[in-house]
Amino acid sequence: MNNKNLSFPYSLDNKRYHTLNYYYRSLFHQKVFKVSLNANFSCPNFKNGSGCIFCAHGSNDYDLTKNKSLIEQFYEVKNITEKKWLNALYIGYFQANTNTYAPLTILKEKYESILNLPNVVGLAIATRSDAISNEVLDYLTELNKKTFLTVELGLQSCNEQTLKLINRGHGVKNFIDCVHRLKERNIKVVAHIINGLPNDTKEDMIKTARLLNDLKIDGIKIHMLHILKETPLETLYKTQPFPILSKEEYIDIVIEQLEHLNPNIVIHRITGDPKIEELVTPTWLIKKFTVLNDIDKEMKKRNTYQGKKIKHKN
Repeated sequence: MNNKNLSFPYSLDNKRYHTLNYYYRSLFHQKVFKVSLNANFSCPNFKNGSGCIFCAHGSNDYDLTKNKSLIEQFYEVKNITEKKWLNALYIGYFQANTNTYAPLTILKEKYESILNLPNVVGLAIATRSDAISNEVLDYLTELNKKTFLTVELGLQSCNEQTLKLINRGHGVKNFIDCVHRLKERNIKVVAHIINGLPNDTKEDMIKTARLLNDLKIDGIKIHMLHILKETPLETLYKTQPFPILSKEEYIDIVIEQLEHLNPNIVIHRITGDPKIEELVTPTWLIKKFTVLNDIDKEMKKRNTYQGKKIKHKN
């Protein structure tokens, strides 16, 4: 990667990090779509009050889907995508709230209803590190043997004080232990982190990325903290204002995080796209593709790439 004209090997579109598009293409050799699903699960952290202080709807806005069956939700997406990608494959993405927080019989019914659909090649299950029982882990292990399975876990930050401030409901050790349990079963793990949380320094954010690299995480979703209306975070921001990262600061941090991640780690997300009508700040986040393009430009300008600062790559 010393040649400025040399492309990063894990990308199909000249990006300098391991793109999800490349990853899916290399595995399935055709177009793959993740279909976001709302199975109407709850979240154990709601027992602690309102859940994480940044959460407005449980991972996304699902008011339009909560009264629709999983099959209806799936085909609404498929009917649109197949107009352009007739032979596409699909991964059912159980995204809303905590998708292992239910009796095992219900989990099996919901997961397998999607797995039985045509052209579905796998599942992505978003959950929490404190919400996977041994019984569920055994089931996920069996599921992993017959389909392409990914489990997504939120860490958000490696700073314990920050986790307490945002009412995360679990600590770093719980997250690490859960990753080890999943990896021991050869289950792929994607971690979520949030840059710009109140209390976190740039060093904390880089340390978070380095921790995930040490855990040999399979993928990562990098989010920028955004404040949504009618959340505890909005109240905190109004009563005890804290600095919000500028676009330039965010890009700088993301690039350095990428430099500390093994090139084998798939970058599933590198910015967010909140709805403008719900967003308090930062407004620059609305222009998602501008942020993505500016990350690409700055990485090229710095002649850097994912994994550059790792001395010993796996």
